[in-house]
Amino acid sequence: MDIKQYDFELPEELIAQVPLEDRTSSRLMVLDRENQSVKHQQFSDITQFIQPGDCLVLNDTKVLPARLYGAKEDTGGKVEVLLLHQTEGDEWDVLVKPAKKVKEGTRIVFGDNQLVAECTEVQEHGGRKVRFSYDGIFLEVLESLGEMPLPPYIKEQLSDRDRYQTVYAKEEGSAAAPTAGLHFTKELLQELQDKGVEVAYLTLHVGLGTFRPVSVDNVEEHDMHAEFYQLSKETADQLNRVRDKGGRIISVGTTSTRTLETVVRDYGTFQEASGWTDIFIYPPHKLKAIDGLITNFHLPKSTLIMLISAFAGRDFVLEAYQKAVEERYRFFSFGDAMLIL
Repeated sequence: MDIKQYDFELPEELIAQVPLEDRTSSRLMVLDRENQSVKHQQFSDITQFIQPGDCLVLNDTKVLPARLYGAKEDTGGKVEVLLLHQTEGDEWDVLVKPAKKVKEGTRIVFGDNQLVAECTEVQEHGGRKVRFSYDGIFLEVLESLGEMPLPPYIKEQLSDRDRYQTVYAKEEGSAAAPTAGLHFTKELLQELQDKGVEVAYLTLHVGLGTFRPVSVDNVEEHDMHAEFYQLSKETADQLNRVRDKGGRIISVGTTSTRTLETVVRDYGTFQEASGWTDIFIYPPHKLKAIDGLITNFHLPKSTLIMLISAFAGRDFVLEAYQKAVEERYRFFSFGDAMLIL
């Protein structure tokens, strides 16, 4: 399958640089797969489309302030470090810039020597393994020194770092936000629950691979990044119960979708599970775990637009994207949303 089948023209000015003041004031494009119809709404209108007995599945991962700016201990040369994931204890896989400055044994200091990273292994493409040393609690040190790792297409500074977190973020570990969830407020979630909609939680720690463009012409040759997920017994039992009663499972975001599809692929049903998933969902894959999907508008030629094309059909999705461009929807992490039913 040719990657060009998932390309589209996107004016740069439609890439949202800052979040809206009110999370629920984003626009919402509603796609009906059966009727092949499109509606234009506000995100706060989502209560009209999710019914009692349905279940929203939210990814409760929390973004780490994973971008650190430090200096080489010996020369003072500036180094940027981006945390990817914890491997063991105080050892992490990271990206460094400029990579050529950081060799095995290089020590990088941050702040007033509050944090020191020693490179223990050189990897490809700027990747390094480092071991951190510090006093106190690592996450507290990181909170004081780190910055939010905003996607590369966002050029503006974020004045309030909480706006790159969902209101239900809980489990520390992501290098990027599950952005479909950014549109929800606690009040909107309560309104849905008061209506009889169930809410369930899982965890998938989002890696920076989510922003990596597909660099091969043939989609099937793409090497998908792996991300850690966890589905509790409580959530698995809840989802099975909803499905048994005829309710719809509506996934909030592609991260939740990848987790649910991984579990159903591996076990045939929802059950307690955790591990690393590199599932790559693209047409003609048929999604078995979900009945609806809330998502943002994604990058051209990305694995994310392929996932929603597997759910709603490539032609229908690309037609909807063309309408979104014509109607001046806001794209990507801080942009508008799409509900596919």
